[in-house]
Amino acid sequence: MDDNLLPLFPLEVVLFPDQILSLHIFEERYKQMIGECLESTQLSPADGEFGVIYIHEGKLESVGCTARITEVIRRYDDGRLDILTRGQRRFEILFTNDEKRYLRGAVTSFEDEDSSPPPPNETEGARSLLREVMKRLPSADSPPDLPPDIGTLSFRIAAALPFGVESKQKVLVLRSERERMRLLAGLMAKLIRALDLRERARSKASGNGDVTRLEGLR
Repeated sequence: MDDNLLPLFPLEVVLFPDQILSLHIFEERYKQMIGECLESTQLSPADGEFGVIYIHEGKLESVGCTARITEVIRRYDDGRLDILTRGQRRFEILFTNDEKRYLRGAVTSFEDEDSSPPPPNETEGARSLLREVMKRLPSADSPPDLPPDIGTLSFRIAAALPFGVESKQKVLVLRSERERMRLLAGLMAKLIRALDLRERARSKASGNGDVTRLEGLR
């Protein structure tokens, strides 16, 4: 039974397939978990995954994404680790097990139920919205490299943009690329409006001393 349980790493982040995630491992239970994953990888490169699952206010979501360790950047004398991981596959938790120091779960992986791609006009519309968002982000030089595979385009967009974690979780859960792209189009349009509003507020504040605070998107 133990061999069929996936180690779970509850975090206040959402991981998408193929997304790079850097982690600093400092809690003893997760030092153990990552150590065991590294040992499994040495025995079999196909093993060693753990599940990144979003947790908020003590509530654990049921859908997450597995991660594979791609690089150990630094090992500290006290056992802490800096690692790089890459998202692999989405999963749904069937039940959890707490017999070890860290949480594990019986999970089932899943793919999209609707494999039909979005209409070309919706895909191009999403790419256009992405370019508009990136123009408004001060730290962004250019849009991220987007894959030709339509089935993974939504994940790449969602990973690249500063949406709230709840919104990213909604993207992860959906089992249709068409539905994900439509959700993202709405989120990007909302983000553009928020960024434009913030810029107008900054311009107004610099002109008359007023300060307007804009809350982040959820």
